[in-house]
Amino acid sequence: MNSLTFLALGDITADSFITLQDASVHCAVETEACTISMRWGDKIPYKDVVTIPAVGNSPNAAVCAARLGIPTGLISFVGNDRGGDECVASLEKEGIDTSLINRESGKTTNHHYVLSFDAERTILVRHESFTYTLPTIPETVTWLYVSSVGSAAEDLHDDIAEWAQQHPNVKIVFQPGTFQMSLGYDRLRKLYEAAHLFVCNKQEAQRILASNENSVRELLIALQKRGPAVVSITDGPAGAYAYDGNAMHKIPQYPDSSPPKERTGAGDAYTATLAAFLAKGLPLTEALLRAPINAMSVVQHVGAQKGLLTEGDVERYLAKAPDSYTVSSL
Repeated sequence: MNSLTFLALGDITADSFITLQDASVHCAVETEACTISMRWGDKIPYKDVVTIPAVGNSPNAAVCAARLGIPTGLISFVGNDRGGDECVASLEKEGIDTSLINRESGKTTNHHYVLSFDAERTILVRHESFTYTLPTIPETVTWLYVSSVGSAAEDLHDDIAEWAQQHPNVKIVFQPGTFQMSLGYDRLRKLYEAAHLFVCNKQEAQRILASNENSVRELLIALQKRGPAVVSITDGPAGAYAYDGNAMHKIPQYPDSSPPKERTGAGDAYTATLAAFLAKGLPLTEALLRAPINAMSVVQHVGAQKGLLTEGDVERYLAKAPDSYTVSSL
C-alpha cells in the first residue's frame, strides 16, 4: 500500500436499515419539525432490512477518499467481537489501512438502526464507551479528517488539537457529530482554530453558533471567524456554500438522476469529496463543483457507501452537468 496521506478519525458502526411501510409523518407548520408515528403495542410490517458494516461519518469519508484514489487509513474504535471483525474486513476490501483501529476487549462494536420512510430517516443510536486514545499518526499523513465520536471521547479532542499544533503541515477537516456539537464551541475552541476545513449543514451552524440567524452569508462569516480557514455550509435542495475569508461561493445541488432512495450519508459524501479534491490540489471552486456529485450518487442507494464514486465517475458526471450547474458568487 502507498504511504498514507489521508487519515479519518471517528466512530464506526454497523447500520441496519429498516424500510417502513406502515407509518405516517406529521410536520408542524410553525417549526417545520416532523415526527413519525406507528401503532404502539402492535405488530407492524416492514418492507425489508439491510445491514451494512463499517459505516459512520469518518468511515464513510475514508471509503470516499479511497475510491477517489487517495491512500487512506482510519483511526477508530471497535469491540473485539464479530461486529468488529466485519467492520475491519469491509474496510480492508476498500483498500483502507486499518492498522490504527483499536480492538478493545469487553466492548461491543456500535450498531445503529435506521428507520427509513419516504426517502427520509430517523436513526436509533447507541455509542459504546470505548477507551479513546490518539495513536501514533504516520508522518506521511497530510490531511486528518475528524468527525463523530461518542461521549467518552471528550478529552480526545484536546489531544487532536495539541497534535495539530505540533504538525502545522497537516490540514485538519472537522465535520462535527452530534456529541461534538453538544459540547459547544468554547469547549472545542482549539479544534475549531486548528481546522483548515469545517463543514456542517445550515441547522447545525445555527446550533453551533446558538443563533437564529437565517442568512447563510452571516453564518459563514461567524463560523470562519471562529478559526477554520475554509467553512462550507450545506442547505439541502438549496445547494451548498463555501467561504475562505476572501470569497463566498455557492454551488447548486447536482440534479438527481432518479428519485432518492435514502439520504443517509449525503453530508458525509459531500464533505469527504470536498476534502479529497482539495487534498488532490484542486482550488476550492473546483472541489466545490465535484462534492455535490458524490452526494447525489449516494442517495440513489441504501446506505452511505454503495453510491460513492471513483474519480473517473465524478468527472463523467461533471462533464454532462447542465449549464446551470456552476459555482457562483454569494
